[in-house]
Amino acid sequence: MPDEFVTHEMWPFECLRCLHVWEVRYVVKHLSDAYGNEADIWLSGGVPAPPPWAGTSCPGCGAYHVTWFPNGYLARHPELVSGPEPEPEPVRVPAVTRVPARAPAARRSARPGRLAVALGVPLALFVGYEVYINLGAVHMGH
Repeated sequence: MPDEFVTHEMWPFECLRCLHVWEVRYVVKHLSDAYGNEADIWLSGGVPAPPPWAGTSCPGCGAYHVTWFPNGYLARHPELVSGPEPEPEPVRVPAVTRVPARAPAARRSARPGRLAVALGVPLALFVGYEVYINLGAVHMGH
């Protein structure tokens, strides 16, 4: 007969790179079917997540070199848990200054067209290369 039960687990972690300590609360759904097959579904924040031992990364530095403590370890050792992070200072944004509009195309200063340069230089190189190769072939007698 299919069976299902849910457990709530708190897993404490420590990053071995930056020594950041944190806890993650998981909801684990234990499922079994009529044939005796069992499966566990791990949820973190209501979203399916990999089990804690499979690829947990540090939220501080992103490293995957992470270890975990026994359940309830951080409750017995509160000195390991960092205090709440301070509120960030408000960012002051400078006032928006008005940018003058660009001059119409007829009143712009005379500059070589960028499109002409962008197309002309590669075309000149290609034609020069072809002329060089063809003159070399004629000179070598091929």
